[in-house]
Amino acid sequence: MSWLSSLKSVFSPSKEVNEEAVQNVLQNYVLPNSSNALKDRITQVNVQGEILQITVNTYPEEKEQLQQIHDELADALEQCGIKELNMHVIQQKTGHKKEAGCGHHHAEGESCSSQNQPQTAAKPNLPPVVDASGNTAKAAEADPNNPPIQKAAPQQQDVPKHPRIQNVILVSSGKGGVGKSTTTVNLALALQKLGLKVGVLDADIYGPSIPTMLGNAGKTPMIEAEHFVPLDAYGMAVLSIGHLTGDHNTPVAWRGPKATGALMQLFNQTLWPDLDVLVIDMPPGTGDIQLTLAQRIPVTGAVIVTTPQNVALMDATKGIELFNRVQIPVMGVIENMSTHICSNCGHEEQIFGTGGGDQLSEQYQIPLLGRLPLKAVIRENADAGTPSVIAGDEAADSYLEIAEKIAAKLPKAEKDQARIF
Repeated sequence: MSWLSSLKSVFSPSKEVNEEAVQNVLQNYVLPNSSNALKDRITQVNVQGEILQITVNTYPEEKEQLQQIHDELADALEQCGIKELNMHVIQQKTGHKKEAGCGHHHAEGESCSSQNQPQTAAKPNLPPVVDASGNTAKAAEADPNNPPIQKAAPQQQDVPKHPRIQNVILVSSGKGGVGKSTTTVNLALALQKLGLKVGVLDADIYGPSIPTMLGNAGKTPMIEAEHFVPLDAYGMAVLSIGHLTGDHNTPVAWRGPKATGALMQLFNQTLWPDLDVLVIDMPPGTGDIQLTLAQRIPVTGAVIVTTPQNVALMDATKGIELFNRVQIPVMGVIENMSTHICSNCGHEEQIFGTGGGDQLSEQYQIPLLGRLPLKAVIRENADAGTPSVIAGDEAADSYLEIAEKIAAKLPKAEKDQARIF
C-alpha cells in the first residue's frame, strides 16, 4: 500500500487538520539542492490528532539537509492544521558517508536532531528528526502490546480470531452513567443461562466496576506461564484491571498508550477457556481504547446502551458512527432507565424522556433490543455483587429476553470435521 493510500485510510486526524492540504504538501515538496520529490521517498504516513508522523528514505550525502527538510515541512504543514511533525529517517546504505550538518559527529545509524542545537526564537521546541532504521544498539526492545506505527491502520476484517474465543461482543455507550456495566454483567449472566460458555473482560481501564458487580472485588488472578488465570464469577471467566490494582482506592492514572497496552495484555495474555462469547465492558467515549480494540481484537458485534435523555442519545450516536467506520456491526440498542414506577404509589414516570431508543433504532436501522426500568433493586443487587439475573429480581426476565435476541444474531460455530468427539 502506498503512503498516499495509507494517509487516506488513517481514521483519527483532528477535525482541524485539512487532509487534502497535507497531501498536497507531501506530494509537492522537493528536496533541497536537488530535483528529487519527497513523495518518492516516503514509505509510511500516520496522523494522530494534530500530529503527523512520516518515514522517509534518505542517503548519506543528504544528512546536511535533514533539519532543513524537517523545518520547511513543519512550516508548511502548520498551515494545514498539523501542530507537530515527527520525521523518521531511514538511511540507505549507498553513497559516501559525510558528517552531519548540525556540527556534531554522528556514527552510522544515529540521528541529527534539533535537540542537539541551540533553540532559536523562530523555532522553539521543535521535535527532533530521529532515525527509525532500528540499527542503533540503544534501540528499545519492541513492546508486543504497543507495536510501532504501521503503514496503515489495521482493518477489522484483517484481525485474526482468538484461538479459544468464538465471539466478542462489546457493550458500549458514548456517555458514562447510563448503566453500561450493570447491563454488561447481566447480559453475560443471561447468555450463560441460555447455555453459552461466557467470559467477561472489563476494558474500562480508568473506572473498573465489574469486580464489584460480580462479587470478586479485591481478588487477584494467579499467574501461570506468564499468563493471567481469569477469576471465576458465577461460572464465568472474568478479568479486570480492577483485579490487578488490589483495592478500590488506587487510581489508574495512565496515558493512552499504556492504557491500551494494558487492554491488549488482558486480552492476549490471559488463559481464557474455550468461550462461545467474551463480553467486553467498554469505557465511555470514542477514544484510544475503542480505536485500539477495533484495530486489534476481532469483534462480532457491539451493543449500544443509552437512556432516553437527549444528551445520552447524542453521545450514543457518536458511538454508533465510530463502529460503522471501523466495520464493527451494531447488534442493537438497549434503552436503560426507560421508565420509573414509584414503589409507594405505583405511579409510572419517564424521568429521562421517551422514545430515545426508538429514535436511534429508526435512524440507523438497528433493532431496539429492549427497555429496562429505573428501579432501585437493580442498583442494589449490582452493588451487592449479585446482579439481577442471579438475584432473580423484576429486571431478570428483561435481561434474558435481550440475551435471546443477541444469541440469535451470533454466527453458528463451525464444527471441526477432523475431530471425533
